[in-house]
Amino acid sequence: MKKKVLLLFSVALCTVLMAQQRYVMVIHGGAGYVDRKTLSPESEKAYREKLTEALQKGYKEIQAGKTAVDAVAAAIVVLEDSPLFNAGKGAVFTHDGVNELDASIMYGKDKSAGAIAGVRTVKNPIKAAIAVMQKSEHVMLSGRGAEQFAELQQLEIVPNEYFRTDSRWNSLQRVIKEEQNKSVNRSAFQQSLDADKKFGTVGAVALDKARNIAAGTSTGGMTNKRYGRIGDSPIIGAGTYANGQVGVSATGHGEYFIRSTAARTLAAKMEYQGKNVQTAATETIDEIGKLGGDGGIIALDKDGHVAMPFNTSGMYRGTITDKGVVEISIFK
Repeated sequence: MKKKVLLLFSVALCTVLMAQQRYVMVIHGGAGYVDRKTLSPESEKAYREKLTEALQKGYKEIQAGKTAVDAVAAAIVVLEDSPLFNAGKGAVFTHDGVNELDASIMYGKDKSAGAIAGVRTVKNPIKAAIAVMQKSEHVMLSGRGAEQFAELQQLEIVPNEYFRTDSRWNSLQRVIKEEQNKSVNRSAFQQSLDADKKFGTVGAVALDKARNIAAGTSTGGMTNKRYGRIGDSPIIGAGTYANGQVGVSATGHGEYFIRSTAARTLAAKMEYQGKNVQTAATETIDEIGKLGGDGGIIALDKDGHVAMPFNTSGMYRGTITDKGVVEISIFK
């Protein structure tokens, strides 16, 4: 009888502790077709370690009393500097064999936002997006103009070759070969969208000590993309959104997230329909799935509740609590 009482007490205590747990940051390293059979133990360990490092860097900023924007920047820079993710150093290649990068940031406190698209020489695109938000009158800059702005802000500029990795180059060659073998009745652009089913975009949402939220997203786009294609990552309301209630970052087949204004839709479900963050996030991903889109979303609300739904086989993701407890997941 005594053992039964102790067991019931332990269960009740765990339930209370879980209810009291407050997250201060959530990150993702992309949603896609991640298979336990193909991801080696060594690779899984590397991903988990890098996601943990990103969370801890962001958490350090929060603990130091910095803003949520500072925390998001710190976390995303770690992921941009790693060849594991499709952002910064690990960016995928366009059809023409170059790396083009996009990023965005939004600060929920005043709904300020910044984004850059189609840059080729900015080492850390998230820093350029933040510079646009904080040091310009604009929200989005693109191409060479965005690069010139980044140079004026004294951000680190690198040759495009810096972003090259053999694995991404080999992926481009594979996709091009698959494309050539597809039916000639389908457009080349549509083939390129269908050919690569891995989305390694990175993102972070942070809640600072003042309970302000920021969300950011950074990506190298889609393997074999053409014609200056830009996805949802740099588009405020599609790939990134933050207000006083919630912050959102998305990853996946960008065209569907743009069409559904995914990040803003999630926030609107909370604002106008009174739904909690988990319900709003899940419904948003379900709606994208019905359109035919694949991917995932991370969201964090002002009370420290988190949601991380996705409709692919996996999504690199992680959280950290206000006590510094890290949780990393990859598969469903």
